[in-house]
Amino acid sequence: MKLRQLHYIHEVAQRGLNVTAAAEALFTSQPGVSKQIRLLEDELGVDIFQRNGKHLSEVTPAGKRILEYTSRLLAEAENIKNIAEEFHDTDRGDLIIATTHTQARYALPPVIQKFRTRFPKVTLHLHQGSPPQIAKMAAEGQADFAIATEAMEHFEQLVMLPTYHWNRCVLVKPGHLLAEKKKLTLKDVAAHPIVTYTFGFTGRSKLDQAFAAHGLKPDVVLTAVDADVIKTYVRAGLGIGIIANMAYDERTDKDLLRLPADHLFEPSTTHIGFRRGMFLRGYMYEFMRIFAAHLTQEKVDEIAAISDSGERTQRSQALMATLKTA
Repeated sequence: MKLRQLHYIHEVAQRGLNVTAAAEALFTSQPGVSKQIRLLEDELGVDIFQRNGKHLSEVTPAGKRILEYTSRLLAEAENIKNIAEEFHDTDRGDLIIATTHTQARYALPPVIQKFRTRFPKVTLHLHQGSPPQIAKMAAEGQADFAIATEAMEHFEQLVMLPTYHWNRCVLVKPGHLLAEKKKLTLKDVAAHPIVTYTFGFTGRSKLDQAFAAHGLKPDVVLTAVDADVIKTYVRAGLGIGIIANMAYDERTDKDLLRLPADHLFEPSTTHIGFRRGMFLRGYMYEFMRIFAAHLTQEKVDEIAAISDSGERTQRSQALMATLKTA
């Protein structure tokens, strides 16, 4: 049994049993992948995949168990590599971050600037996607960190750490009726067409919960994952905008009025997550500390060491309660 063969079956499973796609991802040939899978199955004496002609059709019961252990073995192999690199060259390596547009555009730039100054030899890779996509990337080892507000809690294999609380504002064009209000109510907001985030992005669930709790059904006329797109359509007169406070730029958005809405919605919390059991290099700890000063190496290790996901979540929530809203 060779580690390369385990990489092959893992990648094939991750690519929906598409051997060609797996071969491309592994920078090898499709016949070579197929041959190595057959050799591994012959050595083990069981089929990992069922076949329909020349194509793989599904994972066998034995294959499911084998793939579970394969994922663990490959993760530990990656840890061994990271340990060696940590002792060989402390300040050199790669850091892969999966995150949403809002975090990449508004929250992370100053963090990355400070990190780059401290670790100029570390290459950063930034991947954007939906919260479920980026959490999955971290859980499967395709990213070191996942940073998002929504849907992260559904991946029990991730260590989830709160970084900061944030809330929303309402954007209107000058002269809009809402600009005359001293203090907005949810009923005021619901009376106008709304442009806001797509469900599942940037704390959208908190917004929907607030309206539902008051028996209101907002007229959401357009949704987007990008706050800049939302602003564009507010400027076009499509409706009022509801965005994260951090996404309002006083220099570039001075043609729009920002109306406070902190009192209308519960704060949301952005988390950073990584796969439990992953060896964290020194610069990874430092990235978390730069992003959120309360995430010291001691605190991160303390929470990551908790094996029960429920208990780990409780400890994370206790830490969350100490944070202020940005």
